[in-house]
Amino acid sequence: MNENFDLTYKLLFRKYYANLLFYATRIVGEEEAEDVVQDVFVELWRRQDSMTVGDQIQAFLYRAVYTRALNVLKHRDIKNSYEAVMLEIHQKRIEFYQPDSNDVVKRIEDGELRKELIDAINELPDKCKMVFKLSYMHDMKNKEIAETMGISLRTVEAHMYKALKLLRDRLGYLNLMTALLFLGKVSVFVRSVVLLA
Repeated sequence: MNENFDLTYKLLFRKYYANLLFYATRIVGEEEAEDVVQDVFVELWRRQDSMTVGDQIQAFLYRAVYTRALNVLKHRDIKNSYEAVMLEIHQKRIEFYQPDSNDVVKRIEDGELRKELIDAINELPDKCKMVFKLSYMHDMKNKEIAETMGISLRTVEAHMYKALKLLRDRLGYLNLMTALLFLGKVSVFVRSVVLLA
């Protein structure tokens, strides 16, 4: 460890941490501001061998906090959009799941929806298709999918949001709800056909 950098790092931390935290709070709110600032200081520590601390350090720190804060906001937007889609799906499920929806159940039984679902899944972009299959057909959690595919949890959430949106656009809410509700019922059939695609 470079002792000079260690001392400089501590001085920078003491000098800028509170102001950077205040700045980050204005962008992302209190809950995530501390993580943003700490991530910036961790990155500064990691780059100690390739970085020279000079007059521009203040600008660098504020720019780094700003960039990380924007990433947090983008992730929040994706997550909120995903949650909004899921909430809408749950609301539609409640409406759909009434006993007088027998015509929908019949469509499942006669296989018409199965074909629509398989076609729609196969039209998804490759990564979205893989994430969707792992989630809905293999009952994997997002974290497990991220580890299996070697991608971040945020990327999994983004792919899942995109897959659900594309399927909703293609199938319409009723068909998507039907497909998701009865996926367990058709999963053996879907696995045998879709996974061969």
